[in-house]
Amino acid sequence: MAPVNTLKPRIGYADLVNAPEDGRRYELYDGEVLVVASPMPLHQLVSRRLAALFESLVAAHGGTFLTAPIDIVFSEYDVLMPDLVFFAEARKQLVPLDAAIREAPDLAVEILSPSTAATDRGRKMQMFASYGVREYWIIDPVEERLEIHTLTLGGYELAQVATGPFPIRSPLMPELDAPVESLFPLGS
Repeated sequence: MAPVNTLKPRIGYADLVNAPEDGRRYELYDGEVLVVASPMPLHQLVSRRLAALFESLVAAHGGTFLTAPIDIVFSEYDVLMPDLVFFAEARKQLVPLDAAIREAPDLAVEILSPSTAATDRGRKMQMFASYGVREYWIIDPVEERLEIHTLTLGGYELAQVATGPFPIRSPLMPELDAPVESLFPLGS
């Protein structure tokens, strides 16, 4: 007799929306559910500094940014919740105010946590690339380091790794002028 294979149910965005609220945050990877742990205080402090940086950028140059929790629904079975997303001025109309975002942002940012680092550098990064997110930042709050990855035909290419007083050099936002250390509450 052949062994019985247990099938995991494929979960879709509609299932997430219709599920009872339980206080958890979820992402979907081809219908596989991943529970996202709540971030630690250091993560949140970096997130606040990042939001302040983008607040200034948007005020001066336009566009829209949003911080987690926010679902990006790439497909019914691929739903991610980046720490920050940015839509350039020319694409900000793609952010509906009363529905889930179903368009790829120009930029997605992840602040590493011990529980999410492998996914942020692996499956999540691959999914952002496959859906056309032009730039992907990985911020390591422990190492106080920023990585900027830009989308090419073959996936992401590392454009910058910087720490300390070195300026953030985003190909997507050349007007951005801030030292990497400004993202971190303890300084370099």
